[in-house]
Amino acid sequence: MLTVPVRQLGESERRAVERLLDLDPFAGAQVAERVAARGLAWWRAEGRILGYGTRRNLESICWLGGNLTPVLASEPAVAAYADLLAGEERLCSSIVGRADAVLGLWDRLAAHWGPARDVRPNQPLLATDALPALPADDQVRRVRGGEVDQLFPAAVAMYTEEVGVSPLAEDGGRGYRRRVADLVRAGRAYARFVDGQVVFKAELAVVTRRTAQVQGVWVAPQWRGRGIATAAMAAVVRDALLRVAPTVSLYVNDFNLPARRVYERCGFRPVGTLATVLF
Repeated sequence: MLTVPVRQLGESERRAVERLLDLDPFAGAQVAERVAARGLAWWRAEGRILGYGTRRNLESICWLGGNLTPVLASEPAVAAYADLLAGEERLCSSIVGRADAVLGLWDRLAAHWGPARDVRPNQPLLATDALPALPADDQVRRVRGGEVDQLFPAAVAMYTEEVGVSPLAEDGGRGYRRRVADLVRAGRAYARFVDGQVVFKAELAVVTRRTAQVQGVWVAPQWRGRGIATAAMAAVVRDALLRVAPTVSLYVNDFNLPARRVYERCGFRPVGTLATVLF
């Protein structure tokens, strides 16, 4: 019998939520960005934030929207979230967060929400607060507003390779294109162009006051193996640290050894392990 119930949090508990997110600024970055932008009111936030713990001592939170993200979830918190969520229809497209919490949730939810399309149990979470020691590629720059049409095919290719499904499948790609355009408009999309074609791209997909989280790193297939990724990533990290946030973070699949070598050369260090369950 659980003695601490899970409850949906509202705006009155925003400070407590923000204090928890500050304790895990890298793994909780996506949730922190949403809270900063929309608060905790469900009709504005496009999702719900569940809390575990008493009103005087909030111990953990769990974001439930397009994805499910537990933050600082102990074993009792994981069990409590799973008990609540098992009775609900799955609407999220993924579960992502610290590996112990995500895999614990999946152990309890698989019978109700399964099967999963893919489970990635070991994704190193990396961060850096130092400018890269190696030279940056001066041809990598922020994408301009008029270049969305050139960037979009590369973004689709990256997403399809990484996630295993095309972002064009659900609505012809309209929602994904809006997301790409929003990142360009915000100055958070980077690329290197050669003869009008994107040969490298990356985005600051999540930005908080604590970190800028890089996602969508991609090198055009015909350019792979030429060694352009390290200097290109150094350019992204340099700009992000000087212009956007005090740290840069990202997570990577454990089996992607070439990418992990690139990030190590750019000064990233391990700060934890994430896991992702994809539906």
